[in-house]
Amino acid sequence: MKVNIYYGGRGLIGDPTLYVIGKMQEILEELNVNVERFDLSESKNVITTLPNTLKDADGIILASTVEWYGIGGYMQQFLDACWLYGDKEKISQIYMCPVVMSTTYGERDGKLTLSTAWEILGGLPCSGICGYIPEISMLECSEDYDRIIEKKAESMYRTIQQKLASFPASNQAVKQKVSFTQNVNFTPQETEQLSEYASDEDYVQRQKEDIKELTSLFKDRMENREVEPEPALVDKFEKHFRPQAGVNAVYRILVKNYKKPLIIKVEKGACRCFFGTSEFADVEIQLEESMLNTIISGKNSFQRAFMGGSMTMKGDFKILCALDELFVFGSEGKEFNATV
Repeated sequence: MKVNIYYGGRGLIGDPTLYVIGKMQEILEELNVNVERFDLSESKNVITTLPNTLKDADGIILASTVEWYGIGGYMQQFLDACWLYGDKEKISQIYMCPVVMSTTYGERDGKLTLSTAWEILGGLPCSGICGYIPEISMLECSEDYDRIIEKKAESMYRTIQQKLASFPASNQAVKQKVSFTQNVNFTPQETEQLSEYASDEDYVQRQKEDIKELTSLFKDRMENREVEPEPALVDKFEKHFRPQAGVNAVYRILVKNYKKPLIIKVEKGACRCFFGTSEFADVEIQLEESMLNTIISGKNSFQRAFMGGSMTMKGDFKILCALDELFVFGSEGKEFNATV
């Protein structure tokens, strides 16, 4: 059994939450549970990648300290990341025990916030702990409080071990109606890059400005296109299509001087290509006609064109990489001119 502890406090000496999760960890480890702890304050630059750590967990403890109002920013960031990047199917199998200690008012509200958030994510609830502890000595000098913590840890262990069922909560309907986030499986290299870029506010701001500029630029280009795309380009893509297991995606390729974008829809091992419009696209690509010809001739690839700055894209980078596996060009050994 694996239990992860996510601590959202500031790690201050005398934090009552640290005492409680420390005791719970000791008890769970005595029960031969593999316990791993994540201090969000120390991992603030990689919080967006922490949902990946849920994949091997049977249960988790979300622990926070109310020092002023609410569960704190680090815990809220982690829950936001779970909503945006977490594997909802895996979360639906994970039990969560909330632990909220307060040095001021609001421990019950904090516990309710964590429970509600986890249920909206689709996770399973466990009975939690909350209390008003203005001084850490109240915990350290009380055997009664230690017994309460011990009983809660044992209760969590039994709940996970026996996979106890619970009645469905109405707030889970929120996930079913509005959660359309995609599951993303990152490699260690991509995880490192994501954590670096997501924590760099200047980089994020530059990306937003670049996207806005590119959107305006290509909007003007699309409005002024005069070249009618050659239908043979569609045949070229369909001829070189190689189905890949598990790859389902929609690509929108905007080529300079083309009146309409090239839409590529891959679903269940089949490919459909056409010039037109699509309300949704997993990846949008923007490039020059000459670069497209180079790719189709087999002298370049979509991924290398993007990394080299000859092509821009918006969307999922993994799905972009899959494009070079779906369409294997270069077998004819000659360049294809799309406008002739």
